[in-house]
Amino acid sequence: MHKSHLLRKGRVSIPHHYYSITLVTHKRTPYFSFLTINRLVIKQLIDRCEKLSIDLIAFVIMPDHIHLLIQLSTTTTLSDFIRSFKGTLTSILRPLINNQRLWQRDYYDHMIRNETELLHNARYIVANPLRAKLVQKIGQYPYCCANTYKKRHRRTFTARLNPQ
Repeated sequence: MHKSHLLRKGRVSIPHHYYSITLVTHKRTPYFSFLTINRLVIKQLIDRCEKLSIDLIAFVIMPDHIHLLIQLSTTTTLSDFIRSFKGTLTSILRPLINNQRLWQRDYYDHMIRNETELLHNARYIVANPLRAKLVQKIGQYPYCCANTYKKRHRRTFTARLNPQ
């Protein structure tokens, strides 16, 4: 059985549910090590989320992968969002990466089941650069953001970290 088929088995998209997603570059090439590229990634991420009515809760752009925490809308499936984001970004970045392949074939996703898990995933995303020893303190990494959320929850988590 092909490995990417195993990743898709059992994948579901439930409107208004939260998902933790990891997108990995082809052969873990560190394409996201450059300010110019990362600004384009952030712009496209925000644009795709707005156009597809996806709530972007948190993200971090690491040199060879991206972590996302999103809430789906009623109109867009998880697969549609990922296809749109990866496809649009590939078209934009391909000339900047010498027409090389940008992404691994599939992506990893996990449906968040409760608020504790949501907070854990948001903290994991924000702390990823610290664990990778790219910074000395949380909040120093410019390609990371976590928004507060209030829609169906009373508590909030982490402050916005502005990408520079």
